[in-house]
Amino acid sequence: MVSELTIATIVAILVTASFPFYLYGAWIMIDAEVVTWAVLIHHLKFIAVGLALTTGPVVVWMIPRTVDQIGGLLAVHAFFGLQAYAMLLVGLTGIVRILQVKIAHDLYHDPDQDVALDDLHENVGAWRKRLRVGVFGYVFFWLLAYLLGMIRYVIRYPIL
Repeated sequence: MVSELTIATIVAILVTASFPFYLYGAWIMIDAEVVTWAVLIHHLKFIAVGLALTTGPVVVWMIPRTVDQIGGLLAVHAFFGLQAYAMLLVGLTGIVRILQVKIAHDLYHDPDQDVALDDLHENVGAWRKRLRVGVFGYVFFWLLAYLLGMIRYVIRYPIL
């Protein structure tokens, strides 16, 4: 049977491995002069892998074990993790609306149109702010939850 330490180490590696995918996914969007459908899909592929590397261990291993490990540090770790996912939902509410408007105006198939994104709909500015707040909030709370998770790992499985 596989030891708890082995599984915890694999989980820590998977969650740690998700961060470079988030960074590269963000870099794709920052580096693109024009965000076309192909750029967006390329970006989402990396973000999806990052989310899978984080969410899989959370759902499969961390959540089922919480009842056996109730404590202050776990509560704070779980709180920040939940806040990260809540901020992800905030960001998704913005991106879905932006996608709908851009698709309606065919800006993914014909990105060279000389149209300001804010001119496409009266609420695009608010949706973009919601997206930025959601993305920033997700990364911020993800980092806090990650750091607390690593502290929990070191406390629970001391090397010496």
